[in-house]
Amino acid sequence: MGRVIAWSLSKMWVIEPGPASAPGTLWTGTLPGGLFRSTDQGSSWQMIRALWDEPRRKFWMGGGYDLPGIHSICVDPRNAATLRVGVSTGGVWITRDDGASWEICGKGMRADWVPPDMAFEPNAQDVHRLVQSADPEEFWVQHHNGIFRSTDACASFTEIEDAGPSRFGFAAVAHPTDPRTAWFVPAIKDERRVPVDGRLVVTRTRDGGKTFDVLSKGLPQTHAYHLVYRHGLAIDPVGERLAMGSTTGGLWVSEDQGDNWTCISRDLPPIHSVRFA
Repeated sequence: MGRVIAWSLSKMWVIEPGPASAPGTLWTGTLPGGLFRSTDQGSSWQMIRALWDEPRRKFWMGGGYDLPGIHSICVDPRNAATLRVGVSTGGVWITRDDGASWEICGKGMRADWVPPDMAFEPNAQDVHRLVQSADPEEFWVQHHNGIFRSTDACASFTEIEDAGPSRFGFAAVAHPTDPRTAWFVPAIKDERRVPVDGRLVVTRTRDGGKTFDVLSKGLPQTHAYHLVYRHGLAIDPVGERLAMGSTTGGLWVSEDQGDNWTCISRDLPPIHSVRFA
């Protein structure tokens, strides 16, 4: 099945490579809301000052942490100078000039913890995870309020109303070749961040969010208190194998798009991130 790598991250939340057109380029997001780029495979890094100095970032706030963090980086495969980042809490931001200037996007996302007149303010959105689908115009967001989908390169989002036992969660992955297929890991919202009814499940849509399968075979179905962090779910480049790690040290792998799961370990430290290598 190839190697599955699981590890714990502290202040550095994500490292993403640039597209094939930008060999050696890496991007990383950090707490407290820093974005850095390396053009020499990580030997040296430069802060993207334009985003750090962006006046509107003063409205960012911590989403579960004391400080805001950049956790999702999506580089456009068609143009290495275009990328989108997800901020918790601070919405979705885009640059089209390699980080020299930024604009906020994400019309349609909704926050229910702010005053009603700010509910649709893009800068107030607690984006838990932003992932790009096989179609570079289509994106999925696992939000504090639920699941949202964009088909216009993050300019606007549509809320998914029915997505299984819960719409709250952190992790999301998109199929590498099918833009209508994505996976999520639901949990009870806010102060009860554990699986609904003590059953660990993964939800999968194959029709762009119209319907969801609830996948549980091989996962603990009683007294399960696992939370899967935003980088705790991964898919391989083929789109068949999934890996998932939890805060309680559980690690599972599926060879069939989530229909069946095999437990690799129950005794690891809290897992913050998994990747296929």
